[in-house]
Amino acid sequence: MTPALHLRRLARRARRDTGSVSLLMVGAALMGFLVIGLVVDGGGAMSAQSRADYAAQEAARAGGQQIDPAQAIPGQAIIVDPSAARAAARAYLDDEELEGSVTVSEDGQTLTVTVHGTYDALFTSLIGKSTINVTGHGTAHLLHQAGG
Repeated sequence: MTPALHLRRLARRARRDTGSVSLLMVGAALMGFLVIGLVVDGGGAMSAQSRADYAAQEAARAGGQQIDPAQAIPGQAIIVDPSAARAAARAYLDDEELEGSVTVSEDGQTLTVTVHGTYDALFTSLIGKSTINVTGHGTAHLLHQAGG
């Protein structure tokens, strides 16, 4: 084969191949982008969920320290003051700029906090899901030792 013939064949192949992209490659690129987006937004949502759980637990802990002194000092009972516990937990949530609810059990031994938040999605907002709702839960149980 002469060099001129070889060059003509290469030129002919190059003309047939100019600017073409296989449909498979386009699909693979789109799928790759979709998977990366789901991983990023999924990780962000899990991180937001973890922060909501942490904030709820800290708010419950803050409220759980509001012992009712009128009953604790004379030794009648060790329970939380419900209004003070709610106020302390709510103050923690307000400081963190979070929305949530605070409940105290009837026996005054358990404080439960639920936090509601959102994660602003980066990639899934392109398909119409701009926020992901997250909810965190925290519970504080009063533990005490009799006589000590």
